[in-house]
Amino acid sequence: MRTLVSKDFDQSLGLVKFISWTSLALILLVNLFLSVFLSNFGRQEVLARQQEFALLLAENLNHQIYQRFTLPTVIGFGQVELQKKEQYEQLEKVVDSTIHSFHVMEVRIFDFDNLVSFSTNKDIVGKSGYSGEAVSEALKDGKSSFQLITRTGVFGGLFDLKPRPGSVILRTTYPLKAGQAIVPGAPSGFVMGALEFTQDITEDYWNIINFQRIILVSGLASSLALFFVLRMIISRAQRLNAQRITERAHLEHELQQQEKLAGMGRVVSGIAHEIRNPLGIIRSSAELLLKKALTAKDPNSRLLQAIFDESKRLSKTVGDFLDYARPRAPKQDLVDLAPVLDHVLTFLDPKCVELGVTVKKDYAEGLTVRGDKDLIYRAFYNIVSNGLDAMRDAPNPDGLKLGVKAARQGKEILVTFTDNGPGFDPQSKDKVQDPFFTTKDTGTGLGLAIVANILQSHEATFSLEAAEGGGAQVRTRFPAA
Repeated sequence: MRTLVSKDFDQSLGLVKFISWTSLALILLVNLFLSVFLSNFGRQEVLARQQEFALLLAENLNHQIYQRFTLPTVIGFGQVELQKKEQYEQLEKVVDSTIHSFHVMEVRIFDFDNLVSFSTNKDIVGKSGYSGEAVSEALKDGKSSFQLITRTGVFGGLFDLKPRPGSVILRTTYPLKAGQAIVPGAPSGFVMGALEFTQDITEDYWNIINFQRIILVSGLASSLALFFVLRMIISRAQRLNAQRITERAHLEHELQQQEKLAGMGRVVSGIAHEIRNPLGIIRSSAELLLKKALTAKDPNSRLLQAIFDESKRLSKTVGDFLDYARPRAPKQDLVDLAPVLDHVLTFLDPKCVELGVTVKKDYAEGLTVRGDKDLIYRAFYNIVSNGLDAMRDAPNPDGLKLGVKAARQGKEILVTFTDNGPGFDPQSKDKVQDPFFTTKDTGTGLGLAIVANILQSHEATFSLEAAEGGGAQVRTRFPAA
């Protein structure tokens, strides 16, 4: 029965762990997905605003170049020739004044031969190989484009706490157009070249990264909070389930005991009529014959002694069966436990002297309960007698000791019996209260079962434990009168 309960408990615990970790994984995955989705959405929105801002800057730069450089240069010199120093310096002034404080790193202007006609980096002016597909599309189709260049690593800078300037760059390519006709009758809006500039948007990009971090951390925190709440709920349900399993096993065990008790009652009724009276005659007759044989020094006295001893043992066995199968209803008198304990220890004192057991008493009068004095005496007698028998079977080299302690604890009276014998076998500890289970060669296995019945009839409980330093300890708790 206890093995089945243990298996049910282990299966329940395994199910709880599986549900807990599965729920944590699901919560983390869902929150991670939502966090990544929201953070990427926020990133795209911020990058879209950056592109709109870059487009406005490109349009303004195109307008300023045309109005402040192209028109005056054509009017003053007839054509634009950036090879001339004064024209190049004029364009440079226009570009510098326009891009000032806009985090522009470099500005390039490409002609239709894909040569760098102008650049804030003068080392590449007049050279080729610096244009890409975006420049070709701007010159050919008049199409503007954007390119994001990052140096933030695999995780997008999430774990980079100190970003370096220039880690995130936005490159904008824009067709450089004529704003209006330079001379009457000439077309307007035609492409004069390709304008390309790069901006350092590391600071703005890192604001997005911080936003992502906040989302991920809050998502993780909420996931863990939900997990712990769910784990607490599941653990609570598991404890209730384990309690129900234990209670069910206890009820089934009691039902089996009741069925066993009912069957035993029927058997004992027959035993009481068929055995008890003849056994009493045999015992009294053997006792009478034994006395005569001992007086006459008859050599058959040993045989008569054996008959008398065995009949007395069998009578006790029948009595144990009757006491367990048909326990009498206890009286409801006021009983002081101290005199009862004194009576038990006085009666068993010869046995203690025989075994060399030192008895230590720790109780006083006034420990009053309501019940049957004779039944309580029988329960205490069985407990102490079992302890003495255990110490007889496995003596302690440090000396045998028996402790009896009683004290009031709140509304209860606790009586504790302690010995330094071999203690309870862990494998059979749960069975010692079962009827007919015994570790003695001549025992009936009803001693502790009778104790349990007596204490139960007094609304008392008892527990079997290991004593400190070795040995056994039996605790009984009575409701105080």
